[in-house]
Amino acid sequence: MKKGLIALIVIVVLGLGLYNWAVGFNNTAVEYEANAKTAWSNVESAYQRRNDLIGNLVKTVQGAADFERGTLTDVIEARSKATSTNIDANNLTPEAMAKFQQAQSGLTGALSKLMVVVERYPELKANQNFLELQAQLEGTENRINVERNRFNEQVNIYDIHTTKFPGKLLAGMFGFKEMARYQSDAGSENAPDVEFDFN
Repeated sequence: MKKGLIALIVIVVLGLGLYNWAVGFNNTAVEYEANAKTAWSNVESAYQRRNDLIGNLVKTVQGAADFERGTLTDVIEARSKATSTNIDANNLTPEAMAKFQQAQSGLTGALSKLMVVVERYPELKANQNFLELQAQLEGTENRINVERNRFNEQVNIYDIHTTKFPGKLLAGMFGFKEMARYQSDAGSENAPDVEFDFN
């Protein structure tokens, strides 16, 4: 009788220990996942600020009557594509992240081209509204980088928690999957070629 009672107590204690471990793992994973999703929302918010600023910048540049329309069209189209490419925070897959990054990179490229072309228009370079928008855009680009880094840090914490043994065993049971990180664009490790047109 005593051996049976001792065995029952051991089983109950082990069961409670496993239950508490599983609950603790799950709750921590939920918290880390929520932190990563919030960090992703901050990335999107920073990109939205950039999109809003670009809209104002385009309006300012359109005021220059002889400004190159093709360059503006490229920026407007890239901005439209970037704003229509969104990711559900519950679906931060590598494929969804790549699609989002591609749209944002297209806008970055079009915006860079616009800034180079602006150099040929002294009246725009002297326009106070344009200068303020340009400064705000530079600050926003820095903010985007900070938010992307914070997002990656939160994803790293979550991924370590859900992929390290023995937590990995529970992660699959509870449906926690590895999250994609924000990665630099292919070729961004190479310095860009800069050409100046002195004609």
